[in-house]
Amino acid sequence: MKAIILARVSTKEQEDGHSIAAQKQRLIEHCERKGLNVLKIFEIIESSTRGKRTEFMAMLDFVKAQKETVAIVADAVDRFQRSFKESVMIDELRQKGQIELHFYRENMIINQNASSSDIMRWDFSVMGAKSYVLNLSENVRRSMDYMVRHGEWTSSAPIGYLNTRDPHGKAQIVLDPERAFLIRKLFEEYAVGCYSISGDLTRKAKEWGLTNKTKARPHLSSSQIHLILQNSFYHGEMLVKGKRYPHKYDQIITKELFDKCQEVRQGNTRPQHVKYSEKPFVFRGLIKCAVSGRRVTCDLKKGKHVYLISRDPQNPEKKVFVAEKNVLDQVQAVFQSFHLPDDLMAALTAHLKASHEAETGFHREAIESLRKEHDAILGRLNTLLDLRLDQSITRDEYDTKAQALKQRQHEIGVKLGEHGKGDDSFKTTVEALFSLASRAHDLFERSKIEQKRQLIAFVFSNLSLRGVNLEYSLRNPFQLMVGRHSYQEWSGRQDSNLRPSGPKPDALPDCATPRRAKR
Repeated sequence: MKAIILARVSTKEQEDGHSIAAQKQRLIEHCERKGLNVLKIFEIIESSTRGKRTEFMAMLDFVKAQKETVAIVADAVDRFQRSFKESVMIDELRQKGQIELHFYRENMIINQNASSSDIMRWDFSVMGAKSYVLNLSENVRRSMDYMVRHGEWTSSAPIGYLNTRDPHGKAQIVLDPERAFLIRKLFEEYAVGCYSISGDLTRKAKEWGLTNKTKARPHLSSSQIHLILQNSFYHGEMLVKGKRYPHKYDQIITKELFDKCQEVRQGNTRPQHVKYSEKPFVFRGLIKCAVSGRRVTCDLKKGKHVYLISRDPQNPEKKVFVAEKNVLDQVQAVFQSFHLPDDLMAALTAHLKASHEAETGFHREAIESLRKEHDAILGRLNTLLDLRLDQSITRDEYDTKAQALKQRQHEIGVKLGEHGKGDDSFKTTVEALFSLASRAHDLFERSKIEQKRQLIAFVFSNLSLRGVNLEYSLRNPFQLMVGRHSYQEWSGRQDSNLRPSGPKPDALPDCATPRRAKR
């Protein structure tokens, strides 16, 4: 009788005893003892419970093409099938006399004349194989759930991290020394709010040498960068089946920086996609047409003249070409109007010093309170572990309570990091405000294109172009600096203590009323 040999493993890393080579050796010897003429050996690496089993079906097609009965020789029933989904088709071929099944380990042959007890043995073997798969799947699911509850990531680490093993062979995830700081830089650059993902950040990542972890190490694509900027894993949360869980690994960025990037990403939803260009366009992606609501596009004429293209307010169907220099002059006029007289600068300095002291005191008190709560939680976790070791509580009770405490621990850790970041952010903002207030026009005039874009994004909001006129809002507190040449103009009135009695900076709106720049 003619025969084919089926040697199958589920993965390339199959355990000893079930390997392709071991199965082939046993089955070839079996065929020699039974006098079977081997037509072909099918070496299959695929799951018997997932997908359409393409290679398995190709084997059956080969058998069907033969004009006589063919013995299918397999190492065991579970190497042949682990479910009943193919049983009807296989049994039909058996009843027609097209196939004969040989299972080496069970020492079982199922042919056209097989008795009901033989068929039952086959069915029970398939049932046992299916039960094994179900139990294995359940055990894997429980193990995965346990790992997720304890903050362990069960898949490949995202770019910026590495999958490694500790000295005991346990899988762990560590920061990638080559990429972690570049991933943080990627978030920091995007949070500025004037860079596109498809162009600016993709180019910057390439310039920095930020690559994939594969052997080929290609540079990151724009779609990869887009996914990175939305991945909460970098600030301490992993997404598993649609739910977020805190993980136990080092964080590359803060939650505050991540949220800022999401605000930028969601706030930049555009009716018209703005593509990246290597041409020197200051206003690319930063300004809208007040008539159409679409982003203003830029064009370079004769290799040196840049124009902004919007719509004519009188005839929206008609395009208007506005020289970039015209719009830059209007922006520079705004910067020139910034003025802080000496007496106001002195008062503002005193105010900021007082604000900084208050800010420092707030951070100190908040950090002290959070650390006390953190220590208290640590004590409760130790007590909980003692109760578990004394068997005063069940494992499920321990897991539930411990997970809730660890979740709060994680939240406290995030808040502590945010307080440190917030204090640095406050200092940086104060320094930037002082620099801009005293020499905004000079800074802008001397800046390169990329720095000009950053200054515009920092000072202006709601930039739009109505014909040739620029309309805008100024961010707080820049709207208070425009055209104020005296302390009285800033404060509105003067009290006996020579302190501003106008609205406090904290109470001011984020942006002033939109205005039109004078030309």
